[in-house]
Amino acid sequence: MAKFSRPLLALILGQISLHSCMAGVRMAAPLQALKQGQAEWTVGLLMALFAAAPVLLSLPAGRLADRRGYHVPMRLGVVLSLAGGTIAALSSHYLAMCLAAILTGAGSNFGLITIQRTAGRMATDATERIRVFSWLGLAPALSNVVGPVTAGLLIDLMGFRFAFAVLMLMPLAAMVSARYVPAEADVPRATTATAHQSSWDLLRSPALRRLLLVNWLLSASWDVHSFVVPILGHERGMSAGAIGVVLGLFAVSVAGVRLLIPILAHRLSESQVLTGAMLWVAVIFGVYPFVHSAWLMACCASLLGLALGAVQPMVMSTLHHITPHERHGEAIAFRSMALNGSSTVMPLLFGVFGAALGAASLFWMMGLAVGAGSWQARQIR
Repeated sequence: MAKFSRPLLALILGQISLHSCMAGVRMAAPLQALKQGQAEWTVGLLMALFAAAPVLLSLPAGRLADRRGYHVPMRLGVVLSLAGGTIAALSSHYLAMCLAAILTGAGSNFGLITIQRTAGRMATDATERIRVFSWLGLAPALSNVVGPVTAGLLIDLMGFRFAFAVLMLMPLAAMVSARYVPAEADVPRATTATAHQSSWDLLRSPALRRLLLVNWLLSASWDVHSFVVPILGHERGMSAGAIGVVLGLFAVSVAGVRLLIPILAHRLSESQVLTGAMLWVAVIFGVYPFVHSAWLMACCASLLGLALGAVQPMVMSTLHHITPHERHGEAIAFRSMALNGSSTVMPLLFGVFGAALGAASLFWMMGLAVGAGSWQARQIR
């Protein structure tokens, strides 16, 4: 696994296919609801369902992956995504869209947990794990382009039903690519001591608790940047195109650093990178509100993208190192629950605090929280 391998490519393609389906439906379903005259709060509820399903189903997905390896939970993820896309293609009713959101969200999450668990096991040491998760980290970025762009073009050309029908077929690519992922020779079986343990027992590990806190703080930093930049840009009279460039350069920086990490992996320490990234994020958030021109905001966004883009490979490598070999799926599930729960709740809190204290204050508050949290990153062993 020192080099880019066929099984790793299969994992990346599998994640792209499932996530692209979900991302496309997540973009198209709200547009269809708005076109039907649905109230804005119902559209918000529809969007929340994409993340609500992973919060509820992550632990079962993780335990299934630990028991059955890669192929069984991956097939289930494909079936759920295919069912969601089929329902969206067959009916334009609002409740059908809600069910499609639940199923595609659940299917994508089943695949994500299974893929991340398998990717970590392909590596033989920490350096290889960092490389593997850096390559794998490119999949969500590509998916968030493939799914929405495909859906948007097909909606304009052929209408919503045709777009959903094409999105429905995307998960089948995960079934094809799964042929190149070797079956695990010996999926660990639960011992007598662990068979009756609750998944929540994993949280007794101080290292895992610290890692989940660090990951949540950095994920919330990502969310607050996406939330605040359009508001600050609008307040400062920036055009929509300029705001798009700022956010686009952030995404380019995230992808760029993940391409660079495999080259530098042998020189990197997970704890040092996490600590440095948190301090760097705190500094950028402290400066961001004082920046008023579009090009300076773009510079801040690019620097922030470098820090936040480096985090995910380090978190996943550390998670595999600090949790029992036979319970990696459950540990990844806890991470998924925390991130999806945060993505559901935090935008609401951002709106409340932003309205009360101003959008710029969100950067300072998040910067203080992330800076303080860097102490936890230094303690992870």
